[in-house]
Amino acid sequence: MHHDHHDYPDLAFVDIETTGSNFDRDRITEIGIKLVSGDHQETWESLINPGTFIPQNIQALTGIRPEMVQHQPPFDELARQILEKLEGKIFIAHNARFDYGFLKASFKRLGIDFKPKVLCTVKLSRLLFPGQPRHNLDTIIHTHGLKVSARHRALGDADLLLQFWKVCEAKVGKTQLSATLNQLIGHSSLPPNIDKAMIDEIPEKPGCYIFYGENKAPIYIGKSIAMRSRVMGHFQSALTQRKEMKLSMQIRDIDWIETSGELGALLLESKLIKERMPSMNIKLRRSKDLCAWKVEFNEGGALVPTLVNHCDLLPGLQDDLFGLFYSKREANTYLKAIAKKYRLCEALLGLEKRTEGKSCFGYQIKQCGGACIGQSPISLHNLQLKTALELFRVQVWPYQGPIAIKEGEQMHVVDRWCYLGSAINEGELEELMGLGDAEFDLDIYKILKKAIQGSFKSQILPLRKFSATNP
Repeated sequence: MHHDHHDYPDLAFVDIETTGSNFDRDRITEIGIKLVSGDHQETWESLINPGTFIPQNIQALTGIRPEMVQHQPPFDELARQILEKLEGKIFIAHNARFDYGFLKASFKRLGIDFKPKVLCTVKLSRLLFPGQPRHNLDTIIHTHGLKVSARHRALGDADLLLQFWKVCEAKVGKTQLSATLNQLIGHSSLPPNIDKAMIDEIPEKPGCYIFYGENKAPIYIGKSIAMRSRVMGHFQSALTQRKEMKLSMQIRDIDWIETSGELGALLLESKLIKERMPSMNIKLRRSKDLCAWKVEFNEGGALVPTLVNHCDLLPGLQDDLFGLFYSKREANTYLKAIAKKYRLCEALLGLEKRTEGKSCFGYQIKQCGGACIGQSPISLHNLQLKTALELFRVQVWPYQGPIAIKEGEQMHVVDRWCYLGSAINEGELEELMGLGDAEFDLDIYKILKKAIQGSFKSQILPLRKFSATNP
């Protein structure tokens, strides 16, 4: 029989059922394949013993119960057969990353590298029916009046995909569908809502990228010195990692902001995360409850730490501040740790009640050197406390006023450890200087401290307050 050139390559419409959504931990319970080669169609299906527990909610969804699979062959017994069926075919699935990812992981455990050309019908639907609000399988069934035989069973769902393919063919014709097929295969690692053109626009340069979900809500902000690779990295690891998988499913759009180097990207990332509060970033610690220790002599001549709370704190302006902690609890934990390490007296430090003339509890369990009852001199206690705290001294801002840290084309403007923004010319500089004070942020303080003491030492320009803005 001859194929005219409009015929597609051989197609395999695939659907699997699993015990959950984690490629590493979960296992396949059923696979259904509809093979189409020219006019010839073939069906292959099998239940698979996952060798693991099927959660209640999954049983309810698929109707596949443990007793149905316990006498079925495990995946490794069927692997060769499945591979033969799929070899050389275009692998077509709905949200293909899932089905493909699972099969890839299952084959990989047997030492087989499974690398078909993959077409995702979510992307196909989005491309051919852009006006449709959703592209999940139920919407597609409903919109195109597909005939449902066994929803959430592998072969039933694979059959729906074949029906949908026919719908697409009727809409655009064979030639156009062939072209669309070629356009869509080969990017199996991109999320269903992101196309290759968008990724290609992202520059391979330093900066921050922002992932948006539904309604332009920011879900993740990251930084890199090579943004495009980093973004692609998210989607590649999405095939194996839970968090990345979740990100891939939610992402609808990507934005990026170029910086001239790594320092700019670090500063911008920290600033953006605080401003926009994306749902999937972890380090969302606002610096609104910051506190630090300062030490003063009491009437007995002992140095005693007192906590300076956020309202009285001027980090970078006050000398003799130690720490910078996100909370009172963190500050106390730290002080306790010092006390243990240096065998200091918790009563003298104010961590426990002190009764004049009586030893503290630590002394009784040999944790305290005995400064509370004159067993060791107060001056030694004071010295040990100062030495321990010194490592955590909050550095006073070492410049007369604001500075610019030069990095490539950009100047990062910083005043009293606060990041005001980056400028590339005099006009932008003036504008930043006129903005007034930024809020002190602990992450940014740490980034800047490291930069100023490190490789950017020689890239610092003091800025005079511009006469235009400050007469």
